[in-house]
Amino acid sequence: MADTVFTPDVVAQIMRHMNDDHADDNVLIARGLGGQPGTTAARMSGMDEDGMDFVAVVDGAEVPVRVPFSERLTERRQVRGEAARMYHEACAVLGVTPRA
Repeated sequence: MADTVFTPDVVAQIMRHMNDDHADDNVLIARGLGGQPGTTAARMSGMDEDGMDFVAVVDGAEVPVRVPFSERLTERRQVRGEAARMYHEACAVLGVTPRA
């Protein structure tokens, strides 16, 4: 999308934040929502208006994982809410108590 709000710089900032501050959340999201229950590590590798991309480590191999947003995002500020939704939904699927 040429007029995306998610420029490469914005995506890099979001990825840095998710990978530096939410590495454990990435694992839960890949396990619970990404169809990779055997994930032992995961990092966010990209995103667009429709979802986040991760690289999950499953049985020692890297596996691409795509997790869609609940709706197409049109503003950067929406990403935080969608990341939080993904985390909470993944916790619910996995039976994990989310942090406060």
